[in-house]
Amino acid sequence: MIYPRTIVKRAIELNAAAVILAHNHPSGCTSRSEADRIITDRLRAALELVDVRILDHVIVGKGDPYSFAEAGLL
Repeated sequence: MIYPRTIVKRAIELNAAAVILAHNHPSGCTSRSEADRIITDRLRAALELVDVRILDHVIVGKGDPYSFAEAGLL
């Protein structure tokens, strides 16, 4: 489970201006799921409150990585 407050807290601790998120799916599939889109939107909203940008959210696995930035979703 991803908790936006944990990501925001760490970004603040590191004095980050931006972050790149990455995760994998247990199946190895690199396709974006609806849950991935939802959590990315929630994280973007939470991080915007503290002026931290998401540069990309990458899903890694058996195939080619999926990039939210390359897909135009950020």
